[in-house]
Amino acid sequence: MSTSPPPPSGAAPLFTPYQKFVVAVLTFLQFTVVLDFMIISPLGALLTESLRIPAPRFGLVMSVYALSAGLSGLMAAAFADRFDRKKLLLFFYVGFLIGNVLCGVATSYHFLLAARVITGMFGGVIASIALAIITDLFPPQVRGRVMGIVQTAFSASQVLGIPLGLVLSNRWGWHAPFLLIAAVSAAVGVVIVLRLRPIDAHLGLQRERNPLLHLFRTVSRADYLRAFACTTVLTTGGFMLMPFASVFLQKNLGIAITQLWKIYLVTGLFTVVTGPLMGRLSDRVGKYAVFCAGTTLTMAMVAIYTHLGLTPLVGVMAVNVLLFIGVSTRIISSQALMTAVPEPASRGAFMSVNSAVQQLSGSLAAAAAGLIVKQPANGQLQHYDTLGYVVLVAMVLSMAMLYPIHRAIAARMARAPVATALR
Repeated sequence: MSTSPPPPSGAAPLFTPYQKFVVAVLTFLQFTVVLDFMIISPLGALLTESLRIPAPRFGLVMSVYALSAGLSGLMAAAFADRFDRKKLLLFFYVGFLIGNVLCGVATSYHFLLAARVITGMFGGVIASIALAIITDLFPPQVRGRVMGIVQTAFSASQVLGIPLGLVLSNRWGWHAPFLLIAAVSAAVGVVIVLRLRPIDAHLGLQRERNPLLHLFRTVSRADYLRAFACTTVLTTGGFMLMPFASVFLQKNLGIAITQLWKIYLVTGLFTVVTGPLMGRLSDRVGKYAVFCAGTTLTMAMVAIYTHLGLTPLVGVMAVNVLLFIGVSTRIISSQALMTAVPEPASRGAFMSVNSAVQQLSGSLAAAAAGLIVKQPANGQLQHYDTLGYVVLVAMVLSMAMLYPIHRAIAARMARAPVATALR
């Protein structure tokens, strides 16, 4: 399927009704996947107490998801460009749904760990398929605003999902949010089956019949390797701080567990508004420039946040809002930029490998964070500020590593100024 023709110079890009539907369904799909990943952190205090999980071992609950997602992504990359993307999406989404049901009925730490492995195997690949679909159906000039809308799934999970999940968990136990995610995922899956059209134009571009050779050529290209290395560094920040965020809020900053939902709600409301604005801005002034601005803001907030002591709720909210505005800006602009790296014939494989690299590096980062952070008898986390320093270094490196990728894309776009989506 091709996109609508580029608009006249100076006119705002227009989306067809079907393209708007695709953006909407991918946003809802991302909402369920993101919520499944993010809900673990605010449920941390309940899970550690209910299942008697020490803080360092709880980091494994998050890292094992990323590890299984990374390995699954590498395997999926070999076949990602050999199937209709709709069918591939449905296959992994059904597995993701089953994984959430298993999380919802888990009765022990090891049961939960196994359920997170299954959920990661399927859920971790979904984002790469969604990115391949966006790259197939939308030209580079509007991908920033598309990513800005799709990435509101992160904010919506904070505004609706996480507060609701915390309320449900406080009333019916920590199992309830996972069962809710499974129910919502089933509804989204039905919509995909009924309304999403086949996305298979890339099948006519395939030259390699051997899937392993296709994978090898994808992971051996110099420009792709630079992108994968950059993704590794980009991932470090979120995966290091996130596993212990709720514990840090409660034990170090003095925020009651019954007040956590207010922080996520307010933060999500702000980023729901700023996300699409940052996506639109990245299309207008440049994705790399917006990325650097978002990174600078994030660095400032990480430095403040990781050094806080007992803090009033309003102060925590203010820091958290600015922190997540910076984080969402980084995600939107960097992912929109990365979609321009692969060639049409290898988009699926590139996105799958890039997602796998993200998950695997995130798994290692979360595990490393568990080794750095200590939780003595009083419950307060120690060395959380050390994690902040590691994150700051990673963010400086990410700006340096993304720059040559940005320059290479800009040079290619200058040679072919009228870039079109896959036809």
